[in-house]
Amino acid sequence: MWECVMDSPVGRLCIQADSTGLTALTRTDKPLRVPETALLQEAVRQLRAYFDGTLTQFDLPVHMAGTAFQMRCWAALCTIPYGETISYGEQARRIGQPKATRAVGGANHRNPICIIVPCHRVIGASGALTGYGEGIDMKEWLLSHERKVMQK
Repeated sequence: MWECVMDSPVGRLCIQADSTGLTALTRTDKPLRVPETALLQEAVRQLRAYFDGTLTQFDLPVHMAGTAFQMRCWAALCTIPYGETISYGEQARRIGQPKATRAVGGANHRNPICIIVPCHRVIGASGALTGYGEGIDMKEWLLSHERKVMQK
C-alpha cells in the first residue's frame, strides 16, 4: 500500500492506493508526502484540476472494500452528475431499496474515498446538508465549488 498527502482548499488530504486502485481519500493532519507511484501522481493531478475547476469527472481506478449493500450505495454515488445533488431517499430508490434511507446514509458515511466517490452530493430531503464523514464544512465547500464551476 502507498500513500501521499497533498494540500487542498479543504485541508490536507491523504490518498492511499494499492496495486489495483485508490483505497482511501480522507482529510488528515499528517505532514505533506509526495506521491511515489504513477497512480498517486495522477490522483493528485486530477484532484488539483478538480479544485481549480478544470476537471468535473474523475478517471481513476478505485479499489473499495465493503458489504454488498455499501458497494451498491457507493456505485450509485458515482452516477450523480457534477454540480447536482440528490436526497438520501432518492439514492435508496436508485439502488432498489426505497425504505433504506438511513442505511444509505450509514453506507455513505463509510465511503472511504471522499470527493472522487462523491457522497457530498447527497443531501437531506429538505435540502439540508446533513451528515458528512469529513465534516459539514467540507461538504458545503465542495457543493459550493461545483455550483460556481457550473455557472462559468
